[in-house]
Amino acid sequence: MTQINDIYSLYEVDNEKWLAATITMLKEQQLEHLDLEHLIEELEAMSRRDKLTVESFLEQIIRHLLLLQYWKSEHQYNANHWQAEIISFRTQLNEYLTKNLRNHLQENQDKIYQKALKYVNKKTGMMVEFPLECPYTIEQLLDENWLP
Repeated sequence: MTQINDIYSLYEVDNEKWLAATITMLKEQQLEHLDLEHLIEELEAMSRRDKLTVESFLEQIIRHLLLLQYWKSEHQYNANHWQAEIISFRTQLNEYLTKNLRNHLQENQDKIYQKALKYVNKKTGMMVEFPLECPYTIEQLLDENWLP
């Protein structure tokens, strides 16, 4: 079996070994031996995962900011918990964040806000009136020290 067939077979059998072999080929500039089909597939999947991950963290931050700012009847009992969650999600988000992912969040902030709004409306039993549009800038959402 040739090296090209080996790398294609390896992808189906052991993804970690395939990835290590692909990285080695890239470092050694053995581009003619790359499994381009699977490499492209993996890069596209990685991009999707990263985008979904940062979107999820931002949605959690928005949820907790909304609860902290607007759910007054629960504020006394839950404010510390909500603030701790905001800190945790911001910390995790900042570990993933790149300039491109930050731009992605900014471009998709409205969509992410609508998902967060749907959640907090259900959580509060729609007893609280939340803004229809995100009241926070991307800078505020990402600022580890900012709270409303």
